[in-house]
Amino acid sequence: MRRGHAATVFGCAAVLLAYPDEVSFAEDLHAVGTGLRRLPAGQARSALEECTAWLSQLGARQAAACYVEAFDMRRRRSLYLSYYRYGDSRQRGMALAALAGAYRAAGFGLAPGELPDFLPALLELAASHPAGQALLAEHQPALEALRDALAEAGSRYAGAVSAVTSALGPLDRAGRATLARYRELGPPSERVGLEPFVPPEVLGAGAK
Repeated sequence: MRRGHAATVFGCAAVLLAYPDEVSFAEDLHAVGTGLRRLPAGQARSALEECTAWLSQLGARQAAACYVEAFDMRRRRSLYLSYYRYGDSRQRGMALAALAGAYRAAGFGLAPGELPDFLPALLELAASHPAGQALLAEHQPALEALRDALAEAGSRYAGAVSAVTSALGPLDRAGRATLARYRELGPPSERVGLEPFVPPEVLGAGAK
C-alpha cells in the first residue's frame, strides 16, 4: 500500500481505537469518514467503513461501554502491544523506554501518563512519521493476535485492527512464528518476585 494511503489508514484507525470522547464523538467519526473517501477501494477501506458505520449507530456512552468490554482487563485483547511479548516485567519497561525514545527522535510527544506502546498513540505516530510505521511493523504479530482475539469475541473493533494489518502487509516467517506463539500462550505471566516496572522517563515523556 502506498505510504500516503497507509498513513490515512493509520490515522483513521487511531481515532476508531481510541476511547470514545463524549464531547467530540460525532465529530471524530465524521473526520474518519472524510479520510476514508481518500482511500482506494479494498480490504482496509472496507474494514474501516464497517467499524465506522457500527460506531455511528451508537451514542458515545454506548460506544464507551463496548470499548471497555472489548479491551479493558483482557490479557489477549490488550491495546498495549509490548505486553504481548513481555507481559508485566522489567523487560517490558526497558522496551517502553526505547519506544519513548523513538517518539522523541521523531519529534512526537506523548500525553502525560500515556505509554508509548498504546496502539492509538503508535497509530498517530505512524500516520505522521515513517518511523511510526516501522514501529508498528515490529509489533505486527501482536496486532494480528489482537485482531484474531477481537474477531473470536465478536467485537466489531476487529475491523479497525484488520485494516492496520492489511496496510502493513503479510508477516514474514519470523513474524508468523511469533504470532503462533501468541495465539497458543497469550502474553507471558508476571514473573514471580518481579514487580512490573515502567521507567519514570516514559510516564513523563511530554505532551502533544
